[in-house]
Amino acid sequence: MPIRPEHRWLYPIDWRELSAFVRFQRAKGRCEHCGRPHGARVQHLGDGRWYDEERRCWRDDRGRRVRGLATPDRFPRQLRMAELAGETVLPRTRVVLASAHLDHDPGNNHQRNLAALCQRCHLAHDRPEHRRRRWTTLFRRRASGDLFLGAYR
Repeated sequence: MPIRPEHRWLYPIDWRELSAFVRFQRAKGRCEHCGRPHGARVQHLGDGRWYDEERRCWRDDRGRRVRGLATPDRFPRQLRMAELAGETVLPRTRVVLASAHLDHDPGNNHQRNLAALCQRCHLAHDRPEHRRRRWTTLFRRRASGDLFLGAYR
């Protein structure tokens, strides 16, 4: 994820090395929330459940094992997402790990504040912050519109 230009000065000079350490040394190339492996293309159901090829089982959005679901090649017909050439095709997503600031403060780069998260977990973690920023942006636009709208009446 690229760093916004207005936040670039908050990050340390060695951010790339720090981020790589968190993602690949500490987290061992797996999301610290759900356990998805970096760089792998995982099959998923769209609701957070994904198939762990390495351990041959389904996992939920927190990385816990889900029981009662068949392997993707034996998946029940009513749960198939698409059929191409008579074969079951579940959506696949390539997993990319990123270093996330748990308190949403890019200036706080302590190890306990950083987590290696896949794109799904990162978006879920940042959802309240994104809503707050969206509200702030809309509020500023309305306020500036009120300032300049009166001048043209």
